[in-house]
Amino acid sequence: MSADPTYALELIDIQCTFRAKDDASQRYTAVADTTLRIREGEFVSVVGPTGCGKSTLLNVGAGLLQPSSGTVKVFGQPLDGINTRAGYMFQTEALMPWRSARDNVMVGLQYRGVSDADAAAQAEEWLARVGLSGFGDRYPHQLSGGMRKRAALAQTLVLDPDIILMDEPFSALDVQTRQLMENEVLELWSRKKKAVLFITHDLDEAIAMSDRVVVLSAGPATHPIGEFAIDLARPRDVAEVRTHPRFVELHTQIWNVLRDEVLKGYAQQLKKAA
Repeated sequence: MSADPTYALELIDIQCTFRAKDDASQRYTAVADTTLRIREGEFVSVVGPTGCGKSTLLNVGAGLLQPSSGTVKVFGQPLDGINTRAGYMFQTEALMPWRSARDNVMVGLQYRGVSDADAAAQAEEWLARVGLSGFGDRYPHQLSGGMRKRAALAQTLVLDPDIILMDEPFSALDVQTRQLMENEVLELWSRKKKAVLFITHDLDEAIAMSDRVVVLSAGPATHPIGEFAIDLARPRDVAEVRTHPRFVELHTQIWNVLRDEVLKGYAQQLKKAA
């Protein structure tokens, strides 16, 4: 059976096994028997307990981590090496402190061979799109946390990736700034409808932003245990949508699946710390 070309990213029967840090003879299976597919233009969030392997899956989709077994496909083609059709926004922004906001945004274009003049023009355009017009000459230490996140978002989107991978990008922000950034991402996403795989531990955030929410079990050998279509109308305001009766209903349904896994994950974290 041929691959469905409408899938931007497919993780099929993925397993990731690592050597234990304290004993190389022991192996630890972080992810097992996991299949996850994201359609073109679809916004999918993955939620699960802390330390369950959410970021591991994202790294597999980015081509930064080779799975122990399973297949990764990008627009129907097997992934070999780095996923060049994906942009990755990390939990901690990857801004170089010695470069201005403009220079940070344009660096990826320069690596691709775009002329400095064209790269600077595109960088200024994207800084304006994320609300940083006039801040191109500022260095990261001169920007607030929310502004640095905006610069990191521009740094990712300026390359016009077909797939956007986001690893808890707003977790360090205060609530108000976080909601502004969430709405910013949704507005930018709605213009071109790229495929998005969004990792978060915040269930409210996942429901407010997504077309679909996938729930992972606690580790080890984490795997999907639930999948929910988010049938809330778009466009959405992430603050206002939380008061919608359907949002509350979806939150209850998903939390009923997620709750026990969060408790398991919390118990495991306590055991490790003991």
